[in-house]
Amino acid sequence: MASKLIATQHIPIAKVTATPTGAGGPPMLADLTEYFNPSHLWGAVALGVLFLVFGLALSWLLRRTVVAVIDHDPKERIDRMTISFIQHLATFIMWIVLALLFSHLVPSLNKLTTSLLAGVSIVSVVIGFAAQSTLGNLVSGISLVIYKPFRRGDRLQLTTPTGLETGIVEDLSLGYTVLRTFDNRRIVISNGTISNQIMINLSSIDLRVMMSLPISIGYTSDIDKAREIVLELAQAHDNVQEVVGCPVIGLGGSSVNLSLRAWCPDSATAKSVEYDLLEQMKKRFDEAGIEIPYAYQNVVLSGQLDEPAAPSSATLSDSQESADR
Repeated sequence: MASKLIATQHIPIAKVTATPTGAGGPPMLADLTEYFNPSHLWGAVALGVLFLVFGLALSWLLRRTVVAVIDHDPKERIDRMTISFIQHLATFIMWIVLALLFSHLVPSLNKLTTSLLAGVSIVSVVIGFAAQSTLGNLVSGISLVIYKPFRRGDRLQLTTPTGLETGIVEDLSLGYTVLRTFDNRRIVISNGTISNQIMINLSSIDLRVMMSLPISIGYTSDIDKAREIVLELAQAHDNVQEVVGCPVIGLGGSSVNLSLRAWCPDSATAKSVEYDLLEQMKKRFDEAGIEIPYAYQNVVLSGQLDEPAAPSSATLSDSQESADR
């Protein structure tokens, strides 16, 4: 067998080496993700700024959504106070979730959170005592929103350190309720306080209120004449819807007490009617000679007073000598 020489040609094979591109993506994306690497300080700061911008954007979007809902509800079928409270609560929960997510992504904060959770019993007790009032106001605010003892725009009458105050409900936040008085003052009361005290809601389905105006005249004055004047002035007032009467309600130590009872459109109007009628009654009572009693005392002397004794001559001479000196 003839041997055949077979020539073999060696063909070089190129070796393909893979260059790392960072998670299989393009180099630009790898560089961008490196800037937000939470393992480094500046990466954690950049990630925190990103979370902050994201939270502000969500807050703005939530406010715009609430404004859009209010604009599409001109008849106020949705309670404004409730939707405002829900907005505050949703914003608060959103920031808590973002903070927890950020602490989970940053390794150093994650280790700190894990170590704190190891002593969760002690931390919970400390936080519970420190935030007892705040959490109580939050829970009270939720109960006020659920049970709705008042709504935004209602006129409330309650007791404050300055005395009995009347104000219109302006806002219900997570911790406090704000009321506006007739002289444009703001009464800020914690939700826990306002939910635990007795308050009078002067706004209801039927806004009419009965005005009870006390009037006092002297015992020597004519009761029928005084009642006639009071009823005439009340019936002539534009803001009085119906006059019920003006009975005698008591006999005081120095006065006869009457009470004008009339229906007014609302509590604010009733108060202004009281002021008008008091001024008009004073002028008419003065013209009619009807006495409005005031505090005074009558001193009555009973029995005969002893006449002073005549001074003796010795006393007169001593007085004369003193005068000469």
